Amino acid sequence: MGKEWNSFFAVFFLMATSLSGCLGEDSSDNSPVIVDAGLPAGTFVTDSTGMGIEEMPLEMQFYFSNVGEQGAEPSIGMTSSGCVFFTAFEKVMRSCDAGESWEDVSGPQCAFQTNDPWGWVDPITDRVFAVQMQGLETSWICWSDDDGESWLGNPHDSGTTPLNDHIKLGSGPWTGEGPYATIGSLSSNLYETAVYYCYNKIAGIFCFTSFDGGATFETGGQVIGLATTNGGLHGAITAAPDGTVYLPPRVSTPTIIFSKDNGYSWEERYMGEDVGTPSIRKNGEVATDTESNAYNIWVGSDQGVYMSTSIDSGETWEQTSVRVSPIEVISATFPHTSAGDPGRIAITYLGSENSSALGQPDIDGEPWNGNAHTATSNVSHYLYVTFSLNALDENPVFHTQRLSSDPVQVGSICLNSGDCRTDDGGSNRNLLDFNDLHIDLEGRVYIAFADGCTGTCASGNDTTPANSRDRLGSVYYLGNGPSLYESVGNLTEFYPSDLGEPTKNSLIPMLFVGMCVLPSSFKRFRL
Repeated sequence: MGKEWNSFFAVFFLMATSLSGCLGEDSSDNSPVIVDAGLPAGTFVTDSTGMGIEEMPLEMQFYFSNVGEQGAEPSIGMTSSGCVFFTAFEKVMRSCDAGESWEDVSGPQCAFQTNDPWGWVDPITDRVFAVQMQGLETSWICWSDDDGESWLGNPHDSGTTPLNDHIKLGSGPWTGEGPYATIGSLSSNLYETAVYYCYNKIAGIFCFTSFDGGATFETGGQVIGLATTNGGLHGAITAAPDGTVYLPPRVSTPTIIFSKDNGYSWEERYMGEDVGTPSIRKNGEVATDTESNAYNIWVGSDQGVYMSTSIDSGETWEQTSVRVSPIEVISATFPHTSAGDPGRIAITYLGSENSSALGQPDIDGEPWNGNAHTATSNVSHYLYVTFSLNALDENPVFHTQRLSSDPVQVGSICLNSGDCRTDDGGSNRNLLDFNDLHIDLEGRVYIAFADGCTGTCASGNDTTPANSRDRLGSVYYLGNGPSLYESVGNLTEFYPSDLGEPTKNSLIPMLFVGMCVLPSSFKRFRL
């Protein structure tokens, strides 16, 4: 029997014992006793080194939603009305019923083609942006202020220098610093926040600032420094409540570039030299909390997911890296993150626990070191999520769940578009470059990803690289569990009845002996 069955029978036995006391004589000791039935497979509670610790896991139940469209390089965002927007390729998919149904709401003012999609929901104004790269010449940005019912757009919204790639758009508060401050204070009557647009141009990052809500980008240019000299690929734009803007470049030493004057000037800071990055890498990602603390997340050279924090708006960063992922996850890629209140953070990534494959010949014939780029057909990557409610503490605790019950990808995942491989499954470029994670106004986590293993691959009837090259748009969202906003506490049930049961690993492996109440998550658990 597997671990889940063993845990189930252990809990069942304790339940029977407990109920016999409720039906018979009163117990002499009515105080509750917590009994640990063992963690289900794919559930981990770890310290800052990735090692397991003796602490009960958070009660978390995640639910899956099939977007129904191809979804490589997805972006996700939520408006205050509760509508969820999933952007990939040319389409903007919307769900206003907790993922029960999705519809394409892209208007004619949005791009008809794409080479690099990106979506963004301004959390302050609720404006929904859809950005599509048009070849390598320009970008087409459209936006909606009524939950996607109508759109406006600009087919040439790429700033003053064409030829762009790896486009990103974000927004945040205006600051009182720099030459843009006066213009920003005046333009806030037109649109409340500053809108940022960044991309790479052959080598280097170019960033622009819009004073009219993303309609035009006439001010900005090249960011000078390490980000330029190392190729210019970068992650998402993140703006803190104090207006500090962060951008993580794809470089060998974990680095953050940031601006305190709404994109007029940029600085860079380094961290993570103790763990580095893989030789074939993706960029990290940044989250900021309600007090403008910053969290940089990246994959280290040992293929684990790591974090460094800043409590002074990016000026200084912790130089001892904290491991977010469990040591059992020996391969990781596509890290993405969001934060709520201080220390309350969620991180998602693709990962593998196939440790037996380490050191075996990879697809290049070299000893495999855990890098997904060169993984062989005996390696399966799943979707994980890690929560911490005390990430700023000296001894943070991380709660991790393997969300997907079947692999997201079998075999290798291309992490370098100029150096993709062809393995037993053909091209491994199907997932493209990133996934996404954001929280709504309640602090509820939503994860957008492309699922490569669907149909007979997901059922287990043909789980092979050749049958693992789909790119189905998919979402996991938190049904029950901790909000990333402390004042909200634990979120209540939030899912349509026909979306299926929560992932099996959401079962809480404990029982209060002597009490006749079981956790609601146990009552819904099905085998």
